[in-house]
Amino acid sequence: MSDSDDDDTSQLSAHALAALREFYSEQVAEQERNGTESKDGCDKMPQEDWQLSQFWYDEETATRLAREALEVAGKHGRIACLSAPTAYKRIKELKPATCRTVLLEYDKRFQKYEGDFIYYDYNKPLDLAEDLNKAFDMVLIDPPHLSEECLSKTTQTVKYLAKEKILLCTGAVMEDIAAELLDVKICKFVPQHSNKLGNEFRCYANYKTLTLDNTEVNNEL
Repeated sequence: MSDSDDDDTSQLSAHALAALREFYSEQVAEQERNGTESKDGCDKMPQEDWQLSQFWYDEETATRLAREALEVAGKHGRIACLSAPTAYKRIKELKPATCRTVLLEYDKRFQKYEGDFIYYDYNKPLDLAEDLNKAFDMVLIDPPHLSEECLSKTTQTVKYLAKEKILLCTGAVMEDIAAELLDVKICKFVPQHSNKLGNEFRCYANYKTLTLDNTEVNNEL
C-alpha cells in the first residue's frame, strides 16, 4: 500500500468518526426534545415547548403535588392529571401499583405513556370517553393559558372527571375567576418551575389540603 493509500484511509476514518459523532449528537438532541429514555434508563421529560405554553415544575413542586394527590386519592384511588405532565410523571414514580393515574394532554410526545395517555384539547372540553365521567378521586389541573376562556373550558372537563377533590395550579391573577368557577381557595404552598416564570404562580384546592397548607410534608404514602 502506498503512502497516498494510507492518507486516504486515515482521511476516511476521520470522516467516518465525524459522521458518527454527528449521528450521536442528533440522537441525544432528539431524546431531549421528545423525552425518550436516556442511556442510564431514566425516563426524562421532553423539552418544554413554549408555543404550547409548557413550563415544567421543579423537582420539589412536582413531588409536593404528587404526594398531595396520592394522599387524597389513597392506595386504591384514581388520579387524573390535566395538562400537568410533570406532576403526572412524579405521581407515576411514587404511586403504589394499586393506584391508577392518567394524563390528559394535548402534546402527543406523551403518548409514550401508553395506557395512561389520553389526548386532550381544552377547546373540546367534553370530548371524552363515558367511562371517565366522575371516575377520579383527585383531579390535578394546570391549564395551559392564563385566561378566563381557557379556565372556563377546562372547568367543564374537571367537573366531568372529578368525583369531588380538585387541585389547581395557575397564575395568582386567576384567583377570583378560579374561585368563581371551581370554588377553590388558595394554598400556602407556592409552586415553582424549573425555568422561572414572570407571573406569580399559585395552588388552589376545593378542600382542606393534607400537605400543601402545612410547613412540613408527610413523606409516608
